[in-house]
Amino acid sequence: MTFAFRPLDPLKDAELLHSWLTHPKAAYWMMQDATLVDIERAYMEIAADEHQHALLGLRDGEPAFLMEYYDPRHRELVGLYEPLPGDVGMHFLTPATDRPVHGFTRSVITAVMARLFEDPATRRVVVEPDVTNKAVHALNEAVGFVPAHEIQKPEKKALLSFCTRERFFEKKPGLMATGVTA
Repeated sequence: MTFAFRPLDPLKDAELLHSWLTHPKAAYWMMQDATLVDIERAYMEIAADEHQHALLGLRDGEPAFLMEYYDPRHRELVGLYEPLPGDVGMHFLTPATDRPVHGFTRSVITAVMARLFEDPATRRVVVEPDVTNKAVHALNEAVGFVPAHEIQKPEKKALLSFCTRERFFEKKPGLMATGVTA
């Protein structure tokens, strides 16, 4: 599968994001009760913040998943671990569908990671999924994440995990640059 990325437009994309983020499948995003205005506001805040970014992943030109990345020295993990130069935090969401495609979510996380490592300054990707989210732990491991330890965030107990550039490309040899085929 080949994907492209575009910056998320908080107003134009809010309705789509609302349908994705309030679906029961997206429970770990903790936005089940969010209104359309809540979604617009949340993504307007991200768009205005130099330390975090939101992108839509496109498949055949159509929005297919959400990708967020952030500087853990300034967002999400401040005070919860000692960030290293080149650390980038990441979240991704594949929306619920009536017609699942085998391997789609694994292809998405692979493309997201490849996109992050396109930046030569990115040395390590950091994630903090809920400790109970076993499905995402397996996906993370498949692309090279290694669990470090549990941390307590204000909203959840999380499994802090890291994936270095070297480990990712060791797991996914041959992947490079935008338009990753996974």
